[in-house]
Amino acid sequence: MKVLVVEDERELSESICQYLEGEDFLCEKAYEYHQANQQIHLNEYVCIILDITLANGSGLDLLMELKKMGKADGVIIISAKNSLDDKLRGLQLGADDYLAKPFHLAELAARVTAIVRRRSFEGKNQIVLDELVLDLSSKTLQAQDQVVALTKKEYDLLLYFISNRNRVVTKESIVEHLWGSNIEMSDSYDFIYAHIKNLRKKLLAAGCPDYIRVAYGMGYKFTYQG
Repeated sequence: MKVLVVEDERELSESICQYLEGEDFLCEKAYEYHQANQQIHLNEYVCIILDITLANGSGLDLLMELKKMGKADGVIIISAKNSLDDKLRGLQLGADDYLAKPFHLAELAARVTAIVRRRSFEGKNQIVLDELVLDLSSKTLQAQDQVVALTKKEYDLLLYFISNRNRVVTKESIVEHLWGSNIEMSDSYDFIYAHIKNLRKKLLAAGCPDYIRVAYGMGYKFTYQG
């Protein structure tokens, strides 16, 4: 799951990204307004961590741009300006949460996770689809009361499929979501095929239906009718 950290204090930005990556998020950074504006136009994020005070512009202007574009990215405002006016303005513009500096990185990570649960999975800690039980807190998968051992990428891939169930997702969007925009891409998508093949094999071996279908010429669809 990909997060954008818009923060001009490079040391703090690095600390945030290092901590969130330890929590299995994929982080991208922007240090000033124009860079951040370009990234929100090019990419989709599960959450944007947004400082109000930026070089060349305001984080609140970025928030207004996001809403004008109709983007569904979650937003947490972080700011040293611990004023009620800033907090209210950010929330009125559509931010999901506000955190005043200084803050504990563990609290920030918990708030990012809460936004992901609320926006993608109706606030639930467990996702139940037929035989599948995906626990978002422990990051484990059970099928018919048996633990299914998944690699980190297989878990992330399954979570991405479930959050987009019954919709076609392209190979490009899978790469973007799981590996980020900085990955060196070749003409071959063999590494994606390998991850999807292994995930399907494990789900079928656990007695699950074949949820993952190929949408020829387009990508893949996780089919679920429950």
